[in-house]
Amino acid sequence: MILLYLIGFVAGIVAGISPCILPVLPIVLVAGVAAPVKKTGATSGATSSSTSAPISTAAGGTTTATAVAVATETTPTSYRAYAVISGLIVSFSIITLAGSALLKAVGLPQDFLRDAGLVVLGLVALGLIITPLGEFIERPFARFGRRQPTGTSNAFVLGLGLGVLFTPCAGPILTAITTIGSTSRVGFPIVVLTVVFACGAAVPLLAFALAGQRVAERVAAFRTHAKLARQIGGVILAVMTFVLTFNWADGLQRVVPGYTSALQRTIEGGSYAKKQLDTLKGTSSAGKLANCTPGTALVRCGQAPAFVGITTWLNTPGGKPITLASLRGKVVLVDFWTYSCINCQRSLPHVEAWYSRYHVDGLEVIGVHSPEFAFEHVVSNIISASHQLGVHYPIAVDNTHATFNAYKNNSWPADYLIDATGQVRNIEDGEGNYGATESDIRQLLVAANPKVHLPPPTGVPDKTPVNPLTPESYLGYYYEFQNLANSSYLPNSPASYQFPATLPEDFLALAGTWTSDSEDLVAGKAAQIELSFQADDVYLVLGGSGTLHVSVNGTHTRTITVSGTPRLYTLVHGGYQTSTLTVTATPGVQAYDFTFG
Repeated sequence: MILLYLIGFVAGIVAGISPCILPVLPIVLVAGVAAPVKKTGATSGATSSSTSAPISTAAGGTTTATAVAVATETTPTSYRAYAVISGLIVSFSIITLAGSALLKAVGLPQDFLRDAGLVVLGLVALGLIITPLGEFIERPFARFGRRQPTGTSNAFVLGLGLGVLFTPCAGPILTAITTIGSTSRVGFPIVVLTVVFACGAAVPLLAFALAGQRVAERVAAFRTHAKLARQIGGVILAVMTFVLTFNWADGLQRVVPGYTSALQRTIEGGSYAKKQLDTLKGTSSAGKLANCTPGTALVRCGQAPAFVGITTWLNTPGGKPITLASLRGKVVLVDFWTYSCINCQRSLPHVEAWYSRYHVDGLEVIGVHSPEFAFEHVVSNIISASHQLGVHYPIAVDNTHATFNAYKNNSWPADYLIDATGQVRNIEDGEGNYGATESDIRQLLVAANPKVHLPPPTGVPDKTPVNPLTPESYLGYYYEFQNLANSSYLPNSPASYQFPATLPEDFLALAGTWTSDSEDLVAGKAAQIELSFQADDVYLVLGGSGTLHVSVNGTHTRTITVSGTPRLYTLVHGGYQTSTLTVTATPGVQAYDFTFG
């Protein structure tokens, strides 16, 4: 884990020089320049004789009280740059770890923290322009040290506001941190990783802040006109606050190449880092039931884990829970699924057919519904979808993924076939191989009851795609957006994008304004997605409300009205093709996940 922390620190340094941080650089530079005015005995009310009286210096020369006042006034605060970056580290770490979870808990919109950060920046900007206001902002912090305001605390407040807005280009490490934070599974290792990543990102930013501070110390114009320089810094900060508020800096993302992308992949994309991050996210396949290789013949894989963390049972008498112990003597198929998954939807007819055909002969099916998206946690949505999909066997609502993780599962759908003694005998990941699974079910039923007379096998057609398909494409940063052709994207922030000149096969690109959340993209003005795909059918999970216009190879093919609970919509249906799909969404439409068939 120590090596992962080192990788995280270096990844933070790379993130701190990525093109995504360019909009905040002027603020960081101003933070070092805009040191406050220190109060001295020489005030505007002093007499001319007192302000021009000669004073001995340590070097044996003389100066005047006016010069002393100016020198005192223009002395920059030595620790101001460090205070700004310290505030940034603190707020960035807290918001990254807990921001999304806190906002969901209290029902606030995702933009709330960003808006709050912009308000803080605006107040600090006004404080630099209007000296009494700046002292007022700093006074609560200064009281703790029983001293007069010096600007260091003011700088720390600036850093706190800046940390909320600091969104470096997300790589695997930052994505893992934000996703774990959004699911409230934060432990000590992820806290340490967050802090070391933030410290790494702070290194280049501190260099910029110190550079600005050195300018303030060395350039004569700043030394002799400190108050004016501070006010100019405040104006620059105010201008940048407006720029960030209205996303006017997004053009930088488009015109500046993603010069750190390859370096990010090299540092963060290694097998060690990926394995450790998967472990932190709880998606590691390590520890899968012993001796079980998906798709093999019946073997003894180990005792089946119990159902744990189930919040609700559906399709059982009175909603009563079922235990594996109570099913001893029966053959049990545990089917992990989630209702908006097209792969699950294609497999459900087979599972339902097995339940209908063999239930009276000793087969029990338990559908463990382990959601991918937030809307799939809603029990009423699960009930509605299960009715529409024709699921009649018992459903265990695994909203916390406790059972999902107990089985060390990592795919939807996934089937675990358990014999009458409670041993897992076969695992099937994904779609297909239904004939072999049914054969295994029949074999175990006969082993459990040699006198059983089984009906003929089911004849449900296997609709598993056989042609090469574009991989599933998740659109939230939770899933790292690995097939995005744009050079970068901003998590949790509205941003404007532009289609690249070329689009590689199986990649997608954004244009217009989109807000990237952990699970979805929310359409803004002129929002479009372009996708190069190979498939018979293209599906997209959509939520919100609005209209989606679909074009294939430049020809408009359909218009979809999006409303109600998020669900799977069909965008393309027909023969196999390799084409380019373009969707144009009205503001408010939420796009979650492209799947293919």
